[in-house]
Amino acid sequence: MMAVRRALKAVLVDLNGTLHIEDAAVPGAQEALKRLRSSSVIVRFVTNTTKESKQDLLERLKKLEFDISEDEIFTSLTAARSLVEQKQVRPMLLVDDRALPDFQGIQTNDPNAVVIGLAPEHFHYQTLNQAFRLLLDGAPLIAIHKARYYKRKDGLALGPGPFVTALEYATDTSAIVVGKPEKTFFLEALRGTGCEPEEAVMIGDDCRDDVGGAQNAGMLGILVKTGKYRAADEEKISPPPYLTFESFPHAVDHILQHLL
Repeated sequence: MMAVRRALKAVLVDLNGTLHIEDAAVPGAQEALKRLRSSSVIVRFVTNTTKESKQDLLERLKKLEFDISEDEIFTSLTAARSLVEQKQVRPMLLVDDRALPDFQGIQTNDPNAVVIGLAPEHFHYQTLNQAFRLLLDGAPLIAIHKARYYKRKDGLALGPGPFVTALEYATDTSAIVVGKPEKTFFLEALRGTGCEPEEAVMIGDDCRDDVGGAQNAGMLGILVKTGKYRAADEEKISPPPYLTFESFPHAVDHILQHLL
């Protein structure tokens, strides 16, 4: 049962696939974000991206003329770093080199943990085997997220999920997942807004990770048919998305007209 809804106070928005696809904005998304901000809701941005640091991501969004500040973005890299610090481990970082600045200051020599994100340049046999051996020695496996695939300019591409699953299978262990769709990720993103999940809605293009995850955390989930969306995605989760729209601007219009 969905908890009793309260007046909407916060909107969580996914980035890649929802506001933009790599270096191209979703048509009308900048204006829609301005309209949303001119209302009474608090806006936060939640992303599983592990291809670049928060700083690079901000640069990209600024170039696309999105008015977003650093403290409004909650990334799965931030969540992974927090967990590494909390566990006091020295991770082997299987992440894209552009994401490394977000782990600055973390000890990585003589690793006793494996942190895995999207790292196409590092997903080859030698490196995965090194990770495999660490895990066999008892190192924890921390997955930044487990997305099956994501949207690139040239089409859909494998996400980190298949590689995490391969390591889990080979070592008979389970990864600790920190990003979407984990409940703790959504609750952390709301922390500091003073809002309860029942007062929040999530907008994203990933039916499982954005919408399913948010709804499991007690929020409403709105699916948009941009980015990685594929026909009939709505049927992949139960309960289904609260609503499905063509794109972010349509979702914003609905929120402004019906949820406030």
